[in-house]
Amino acid sequence: MHYQAIARILGVLLMLFSLTLLPSIIVSVIYADGQVVPFRNAMALLFALGLLIWFPTRNYRSELRVRDGFLITVLFWVLLGISGSAPFYFNAAIDMSFTDSVFESVSGLTTTGATVLTNIDELPESVRWYRQQLQWFGGMGIIVLAVAILPMLGVGGMQLYRAETPGPVKDNKLTPRITETAKALWYIYLAMTVVCAVAYYFAGMNVFDAIGHSFATIAIGGFSTHDASIGYFDNPVIELICIFFMFASSINFALHFFAWRERSIRIYLRDAEFKFYFKLLLAVSLITIAVLIWTDTYSFGKGVIHGLFQVVSIATTTGFGVADFAHWPLILPFLLFVVAFVGGCAGSTAGGMKVMRVLLVYKQGAREIKRLVHPSAVFRVKLGKRPVSDRILEAVWGFIAVYMLSFIVMQMILLATGLDLVTAWSAVGAAINNLGPGLGDVAFHYGDINAVAKWTLCFGMLLGRLEVFTLLILFTPAFWRR
Repeated sequence: MHYQAIARILGVLLMLFSLTLLPSIIVSVIYADGQVVPFRNAMALLFALGLLIWFPTRNYRSELRVRDGFLITVLFWVLLGISGSAPFYFNAAIDMSFTDSVFESVSGLTTTGATVLTNIDELPESVRWYRQQLQWFGGMGIIVLAVAILPMLGVGGMQLYRAETPGPVKDNKLTPRITETAKALWYIYLAMTVVCAVAYYFAGMNVFDAIGHSFATIAIGGFSTHDASIGYFDNPVIELICIFFMFASSINFALHFFAWRERSIRIYLRDAEFKFYFKLLLAVSLITIAVLIWTDTYSFGKGVIHGLFQVVSIATTTGFGVADFAHWPLILPFLLFVVAFVGGCAGSTAGGMKVMRVLLVYKQGAREIKRLVHPSAVFRVKLGKRPVSDRILEAVWGFIAVYMLSFIVMQMILLATGLDLVTAWSAVGAAINNLGPGLGDVAFHYGDINAVAKWTLCFGMLLGRLEVFTLLILFTPAFWRR
């Protein structure tokens, strides 16, 4: 393990992160909300800490190995979650405990969107901006951005990219050079954010809300600048725009890249994961809309818009709200929450287990049924026309097994702290799927649950964001053996 190289990179990344507090300072100056000093002090502290870590190892040069990449990724996300809490903790205007500050920071950076704050409308503009910005940087991953810079520092980036990028297939690069891949991802990410913000603005949001909500939408985050989330605007056009961009952001960004390069939407239509995902969302949306209209919960028009919005918001693990879906009739709250376990496509900013894995498990199950009928026949699991190796299927089954086992263990911990079953189940599900809103006592915010539960959920949010194995591998003796 190259500990000096790891320390050097962590120092650089932390200094880069400290500079992201500059926009919050600018927002504070523009709106004169009196928050310049807290953000300035936090930025100085984080930059000094990064400099302190980097300086002793500044001249060390070494190529990273795969294990180094995993360790850097985990350490940086933990360090970032704690460091990102500084503007909250040292801000007298919001008076947050250390636990709450870390929870809010980790929730933002992992694009979970679970919050401990209330009266968000009354918060200083710079604090509201900072929450939205945390999600935007966490959405694509600051480390993916950094791999475009690391080669200039004499460090290879592919190990970081593999450890950071979500999804079951992590070795496919969009371009021959990893630096160019990182740039391509960020160009797409930035372009979608700008277009989304402009659309929100022309639909009726002010500049501050349009930019803030575009950050959360493209990052699949769910934080809002208002307590009522998207429902604050009560605008069907805004809701439709949000639906479109939530769906677009939950699609594999590689598809966006190739569709743009070839100027054709056929790229999407040929992708097995996309087709399965679209059919799943369509089926759940039709069921939800039918139940809402049949039970007279809403009129036909509102039933269609609200039903479609909440299905896309929860299924993509964004977590925006236009209605209190936790109190919708019949099976709808449970149905929507279960769909969040599927999540978005691999290679997107969405959370959950990823559509690709669920699709492969479905195809594997169908193959086993055929084998029962025809024991001697040979059936191959295919994605489109391409066969999938048994090694990948084994990895998918292993991931889902560890994912669900982690879910059960964390749920038991929350139950042991005194939370009821519905609250514990939904809180852990919302954390590990990076969803945000839960059911029961965490339907609106997480401020009232105990500290042990909050730290457990912080671990769950990191576990989900880093695709489980990236984090858990550090707890295995084999990882530390030479």
